[in-house]
Amino acid sequence: MEGITVKDIVEATNGTLLCGEPELSLDHISIDSRSMKGSALFVPLIGEKVDAHRFIGQALENGAAAVLTSEHDSAESLHPYIRVKDTKKALQDIGRYYRKRLSLPLIGVTGSVGKTTTREMIAAALSAGYQVYKTPGNHNSQVGVPITISEITKEDEIGVIELGMSEPGELTIIAQIARIDMAVVTNIGVTHIEQLGSRENIYREKMTIQDGLKPGGILLLNGDDDMLMNTKGREGFRTLYYGTGENCDYRAVDIRLENGYPHFMAVHGDQKAEIQLSIMGMHNVLNAMAALAAACEYGVPMEKAGETLGRFTGFKNRQQIDTVNGITVIDDTYNASPVSMKAGIDVLLSIQNPGRKIAVLADMKELGENASEFHYEVGAYISQKPVDTVAVLGELAKYIADGITQNNTEIKVLRFEEKNALKEYLDGELKAGDAVLFKGSNSMNLGEISGCYLKKKSE
Repeated sequence: MEGITVKDIVEATNGTLLCGEPELSLDHISIDSRSMKGSALFVPLIGEKVDAHRFIGQALENGAAAVLTSEHDSAESLHPYIRVKDTKKALQDIGRYYRKRLSLPLIGVTGSVGKTTTREMIAAALSAGYQVYKTPGNHNSQVGVPITISEITKEDEIGVIELGMSEPGELTIIAQIARIDMAVVTNIGVTHIEQLGSRENIYREKMTIQDGLKPGGILLLNGDDDMLMNTKGREGFRTLYYGTGENCDYRAVDIRLENGYPHFMAVHGDQKAEIQLSIMGMHNVLNAMAALAAACEYGVPMEKAGETLGRFTGFKNRQQIDTVNGITVIDDTYNASPVSMKAGIDVLLSIQNPGRKIAVLADMKELGENASEFHYEVGAYISQKPVDTVAVLGELAKYIADGITQNNTEIKVLRFEEKNALKEYLDGELKAGDAVLFKGSNSMNLGEISGCYLKKKSE
């Protein structure tokens, strides 16, 4: 935060200063009592299991300059205590207050799959013409977005904010905090269907991103998605489409893979640019087109945006590819959905390696009552592909195995219930020349296994 004092926080939250200096400057927000930087405001959140008010003392010991509280009516301290009704709502109010002080445009990215990669690629494309601020990590929630916005500085010229959603009404709250100038929707999938019930419900919730879109703002949609291609933004917004179809304002043509890396021609009106990506997978063509569209709409020439986009190489646990002791390792363990798991298989098959194609797949979470069917569908997809071996981990992943074995008896399929047995098997099985894909939901911790192989390169 820049130019924010305790007095401003009191105003933003409609709180009461119980003690301390109102003119004290604050430059960061922290919700973790163990880590403070600068002159930080500690916000103790009340969770299902833990009330962080009990850690106020620890936060102050670790350098917090001021604290919010909903559990004190009086306080005697050299540090400012600001009484509010609800610390989570107060944090959101601070985000709204700070956003109003900012003049830079913000682009909000949501969708069922590919939010983070698209966010990073938009930031890369925009960097050809701007100083870009982007969401750090995966801080895309009702708690993360206000903190994200509070870190924007006067040096930043444009921002790319990831907006997540896991329950009804959440995206409206987040979008209204961010007050975005452009809303990007990557797709409508089945992630979070457990909480939202159906793809149609997910679609309705995703479109509430418009609740925080500024008048005259742009709604940028994936024109290849069956539920978005015919969607029009609300009155007062401009709707644009990106993708590969004739209906798209920003379109990829002449798409091809060269050793797994996409090459294509990006077209918008009379603008054309040859694009070569440094991350694998055909699905990244759409992410790249979203990035090029966003950059072009903010005045960055397509060719320049394409050059910086082509230097983007991804990030940890998201389709990181390396060769270790002759084994090509694809680490895509950050998260998983049916769409992204099929895309991961396609990336595996695009690798030009002399040995076997091996897929190590774990459960996909938050898919609701039809989770077993979604897993079986992935298995059926794999059964039609030239994969040599598939090892699955978890209760749901066994349905992937069923989808393979019931449709193809040539693929070697192994089922594991715990990680150590899987790791022991892979240690004895993998050899130089093999290509191996690791893919599953983050909570399955498959990255711990893939990380063991990637670590060997640095040893």
